[in-house]
Amino acid sequence: MSVHCDNVPLQEGTMSYPNSGQFQYSMLEVRREMPKDHFIWSLCCFFYYNPFCLGLAALIHSVKARDRKVLGDIEGAHNYASTARTLNIISTVLFCLSVVIAIIVTVVVVCLAQRMGRQGYSHSYSNDDFFNRG
Repeated sequence: MSVHCDNVPLQEGTMSYPNSGQFQYSMLEVRREMPKDHFIWSLCCFFYYNPFCLGLAALIHSVKARDRKVLGDIEGAHNYASTARTLNIISTVLFCLSVVIAIIVTVVVVCLAQRMGRQGYSHSYSNDDFFNRG
């Protein structure tokens, strides 16, 4: 993992400028982590489940985040990675919901089929029987 360092002056130490007197400063080293580009997650969302092309959009943003990271644009990489992460989350949630709904529908259909089989609904009605009910 790469770490980018910035030096930020604080008000400790002594430094003098001409015609301004002396003031104190110190240097603080700030480490910024490179943002994750979520590339593998985006590939999984793209290949396995791609509702409304969210997986494709996430993959594009992940590639852009990786490119920005290579160029040294940490802020741009963070923005693209954040968007890719959001799209991946939405895609994954939609996939999980669709799997749960498919399981529920399958269980309901199987239960109804078993119930109909036990009650003997194998008798088929003709059109005359359907219209003459009443």
